[in-house]
Amino acid sequence: MTIGSAVRDVFLESPYFKVVRDPVHLEKMGFPTGEAQCFALGAKLEVSDVHITTGGGATNAAITFSRQGFKTACIFNLGKDSSSEQILAEMKKEKVTTFPTYADKIKTSYSVVLLSPNGERTILNYRGASGLMKEKDLPLKKIRTRAVYIVPGTIALNTIKKAVSYFKKQGAMIAINPSSHYLDMGKKIHSLLRDTDIVVMNREEAASFTGVPYSEERDIFKKFDKLVPGLAVMTEGSKGVVVSDGRYLYRAGIYKEKKVIDRTGAGDAFGSGFLAGLIKRGVTSLNVKDIKEGIMGEAVRLASANATSVVEHIGAKPGILDKRQLQLFYKQRAKLKITKKLL
Repeated sequence: MTIGSAVRDVFLESPYFKVVRDPVHLEKMGFPTGEAQCFALGAKLEVSDVHITTGGGATNAAITFSRQGFKTACIFNLGKDSSSEQILAEMKKEKVTTFPTYADKIKTSYSVVLLSPNGERTILNYRGASGLMKEKDLPLKKIRTRAVYIVPGTIALNTIKKAVSYFKKQGAMIAINPSSHYLDMGKKIHSLLRDTDIVVMNREEAASFTGVPYSEERDIFKKFDKLVPGLAVMTEGSKGVVVSDGRYLYRAGIYKEKKVIDRTGAGDAFGSGFLAGLIKRGVTSLNVKDIKEGIMGEAVRLASANATSVVEHIGAKPGILDKRQLQLFYKQRAKLKITKKLL
């Protein structure tokens, strides 16, 4: 089961979306990465293609689980509009059971993604209804599940805590990919993380959250592991991923992309793919700390394959692998090596 956001996405491709890199001047102008996507002010620009899809962490992750053959449910908040109808229709087509709640007078979340020819993107994000889910909206008594994947976005902390507490009592395995909104809460989410079995962050997030310099990997994990009773998963972009079970570090690179088209949804694809790999091998909240190396490797490979496939397509969902596509992916790509060493 997944909990989080549901979004209507529109992707616009244009050769006139230019990427400019000038760290010295752009940082002073309010662009912290030193990069900007630019186009002529006041111009009428030609768009070469339009792709209308759906996104949002909850629905993206739900598609991973459904395509891997699991009975899947999804909880999210919508507005009462045509975008919500399209999201629900897609979830039904993907055989995902939905438990939508609705916000009054607030539209369904919406994103416009400006895609440059080289795959770089800028996202214009209207948060809308996604973060307005209340504790009373959770249909908890209607659901029994083995595992929960949470992408909280801007949903209230108390709402997520209530869901985690309820499903934890059921014995479900809980995984969370904290949003920047949650990470900015700092110590307020420590108790939430301690109630989860798997926490997924990228390295920048993990370094910032733990207060440890980016370059000090072992020290990051020493603090990360104190907050996470199960598995701490740290993604490193093109360098791959490192997973800690508190005793060992498991490291893997990535499957090489044929061509990066769009990175939207790669994080959701990786996190949900990792959890799907563990569920396939019978891992539960009771034994998540005692995973054998082979099972860890299988989870990492599924996660990496899923994320790589997603960035080779436009949109967060078209590249998500089903079981047949996953096996074909493995046959076509070089084997991903997993290494293990003491923390």
